[in-house]
Amino acid sequence: MNILYGVQATGNGHISRSREIIRCLKEKRHNVSVILSGRDPALLWDMDEFMPYTTYKGLTFSTYRGRIRYLDTIKNLDLRGFNTDVNNFDAAGYDIVITDFEPVSSRIAKKHHIPSIGIGHQYAFYHNIPTVWKTAVSSYIIKNFAPVNYPVGLHWHHFNQPILPPVVPRLNENVSSIENKIIVYLPFEEQEDILDLIAPFKDYDFFVYHKFETHLVKENIHLCPFSRNGFLNDLMECSGVITNAGFELVSEALTIGKKILLKPLAGQMEQLSNAKAITMLSLGQAMKRPNRREVETFLNLPLASPINYPYTAEIIADMIDSRAWTHMSRFVKDAWANVNIAF
Repeated sequence: MNILYGVQATGNGHISRSREIIRCLKEKRHNVSVILSGRDPALLWDMDEFMPYTTYKGLTFSTYRGRIRYLDTIKNLDLRGFNTDVNNFDAAGYDIVITDFEPVSSRIAKKHHIPSIGIGHQYAFYHNIPTVWKTAVSSYIIKNFAPVNYPVGLHWHHFNQPILPPVVPRLNENVSSIENKIIVYLPFEEQEDILDLIAPFKDYDFFVYHKFETHLVKENIHLCPFSRNGFLNDLMECSGVITNAGFELVSEALTIGKKILLKPLAGQMEQLSNAKAITMLSLGQAMKRPNRREVETFLNLPLASPINYPYTAEIIADMIDSRAWTHMSRFVKDAWANVNIAF
């Protein structure tokens, strides 16, 4: 099949998840063209596996100090440019559109009446899963930001709903964890706030991934520019992760047995709901705002045990290859068969 695949590039989680699925689809001899939107192309890294791809501005949220700024978001929306991108796209020859909550590809599918499949964590919110609140605004965004014909939601537990486990890369679970090595990935927080949060804990080596231009070391704090391979190596070696409550990194950490402390993005229903789910399932801790006491408690926790999630990317590729997105119950049942999480 000829597949148009849209990736929401505002978060590295969307990119990481889509990378795995696209690789599996290409291995099955499908032709995959990629749209990436929501990030400056200069800030995209390690993107060879997405070729051929096109970048667009898309739609995204404005944030400051870990909180969504809705007024700035509205001011910065370029709806005219967005509609121009959709209208000018040549959609001839595509059999299906797959989108990981990416709005340009979603609208292209709708405009040209191409079947669309949504694969991502946001599509799990179409179902009855743990949430903190659902306002009219949050419900509207979830249903209308990147609407599709066939939503395929992903989550850490099925919650007795037709959703799949997380999509994570094949990671080496046999790497020994270094107990005092901690990854800090808080991309929506200011750098000075992050460094102030972890400054007192001199007995730990913190690897802070943020928008740094070069790798620097300040005593026990490593300031790391974004690098997919470097990040995965540090993730496999660390004992724990302090991060926002995005879905993909937490999924990777759970798969290889890393303890987790979440600081959800304030005002973002998805992240607040993720924090609720992770504590409800006893898979990690969460803090409402950066808090040294919460960090200290987290650092003193024992090592975590890995969760036996399947290689979901391959399951999804099989489902698409067999054109079974309209009746995916068999794939859901098989995917959760060996995952044991109490709920």
